[in-house]
Amino acid sequence: MYGEPKYSADFSHFDYVNPDAPKGGSLRMAVVANGYDSFNPFVIRGVAAAGISTYVYDTLLVSSDDEPFSAYGLIAESLETPKDRSYVIFNLDKDARFQDGEAIKADDVAFSFELLTTEGHPMFRSYYADVSKVTVIDDYRIRFDFGVTENRELPLILGQLPILPKHYWEEREFADSGLTRPVGSGPYRIGKYDAGRSLRFERVDDYWAADHPVRKGRYNFDAVSYEYYSDDTVALESFKAGNYDFRLESSAKNWATAYTGEKFNNGPIVTEELEHERPVGMQAFVFNTRKDKFKNPLVRRAMAYAFDFDWANRNLFYGQYRRTTSYFENSELASEGLPQGEELALLEPFRDQLPEDVFTESYQPPSTNGDQTLRDNMREGLRLFREAGYSISNGKMVHEETGEGLRFEILLSQKNFERIVLPFANNLKKLGIEVDVRLIDSNQYVQRVRSFDFDVITQVIPQSDSPGNEQRDYWHSDTADVNGSRNYMGISDPVVDKLIGRLIQSSDREQLVTRVRALDRVLLHSHYVIPQWHLNVDRIAYWQQLVRPDAVPKNGTDLSNWWARP
Repeated sequence: MYGEPKYSADFSHFDYVNPDAPKGGSLRMAVVANGYDSFNPFVIRGVAAAGISTYVYDTLLVSSDDEPFSAYGLIAESLETPKDRSYVIFNLDKDARFQDGEAIKADDVAFSFELLTTEGHPMFRSYYADVSKVTVIDDYRIRFDFGVTENRELPLILGQLPILPKHYWEEREFADSGLTRPVGSGPYRIGKYDAGRSLRFERVDDYWAADHPVRKGRYNFDAVSYEYYSDDTVALESFKAGNYDFRLESSAKNWATAYTGEKFNNGPIVTEELEHERPVGMQAFVFNTRKDKFKNPLVRRAMAYAFDFDWANRNLFYGQYRRTTSYFENSELASEGLPQGEELALLEPFRDQLPEDVFTESYQPPSTNGDQTLRDNMREGLRLFREAGYSISNGKMVHEETGEGLRFEILLSQKNFERIVLPFANNLKKLGIEVDVRLIDSNQYVQRVRSFDFDVITQVIPQSDSPGNEQRDYWHSDTADVNGSRNYMGISDPVVDKLIGRLIQSSDREQLVTRVRALDRVLLHSHYVIPQWHLNVDRIAYWQQLVRPDAVPKNGTDLSNWWARP
């Protein structure tokens, strides 16, 4: 993205893999969800099976996991781009093959781009919105021209494009593929499956890139399988019984209490906390500002005072978590203090359109650490509600002009989140706010979130170390009403739109960091979410037949680099 890549043109493998890792064995995984009904992860319809995009499809380029954003050739053996990055030409590797033996050609790349940006998930349209023209030069050369010359990441993110076989898809309905096994180009194909319950990926014996530098030491298992569980407690017990091999633990309570006994002390199950340096993004209660009740930022800000993270961390999380205070947490991209220098200069022209707090206060979510108590916070929350035009009448929070009571629903798909949400809901009820906590199955949850049919959800908004075009899908007004976009809050703010544009146009790393911090600050002080918590470690447990490389990349645990003990 900026400067020189870490690896030279003749590198043989990434530093964080074992190039001599043996091939063989199997990896058994679990998914806690109510099944799947599609083998197509690229459309908004249906629920795609786990692992499809990872194992079945190759891309033009592959990003390394130990750099902010550098990409190396896979299907594209090289690329050409001018200094202003106004276009990119990909030169395809003539050895690249689909799993049916057909050569991957420029026509397939052009077809994939057109198919994904017209019939695929809406994310593709916003992600590649700055591509103005696609030209097939010959069988193995393709050119993408860009409508802007300030977007440095376009050649790299085009390299992330999954390449689909034109000869397979041009006679099929893309959105209606269901459980038809697709033809891919990656290291695995779909093997045996039990619809909605389990799925097995089998290694492609003649995979064209098996010894490629970006694949060397990776994808070492002969088979990777997923078993679906509807309940995480059942899934954990099944792991301890040896029914699957690896578990990334998301529950602090489980990590503190469930990984004990002979199997863990001296036995076949290993537990580790592996530090990582990846941005953890934002996990939060997310307000749907499309709903009138949440349009006022004072209302959203007031509700944050009813969430007592410090109590939850002590009593529910065994003190394991840190409070999240940035959309780009755990990275240099996170805003802190007050805006200064170039960041202040960037924000200053928008002063009249922004909350004054952006310039006068360092964002911190309400806390009950030190002398501050929950009662103090609730009192401040009540003050903000009154400022927003609400008052308590007969024990209910009521809008003074409309007389309408404040009531909403928190939608959940994971039962173990009830213990976190219910105390929050009870605190809100003390303020006269009626809160319904509703638990639904994962498939229904996915569909309701895609169509923005919710009041409040708990959502993770991930980030990379090099934010760019994907920020449009998160916060840009163009995506606020596009079903399936990740603009869960419904943000439609001209200042945010302009800051995203500036961010995408960053000319160097220093400028990118400044512009991301400015965007972060504006989002935080608009109170679209109530931040929750994060970890800078991966809590993992695995059976001893699995082996991992000694080196852990900055992005953390990646099972694609592991192997089975011979």
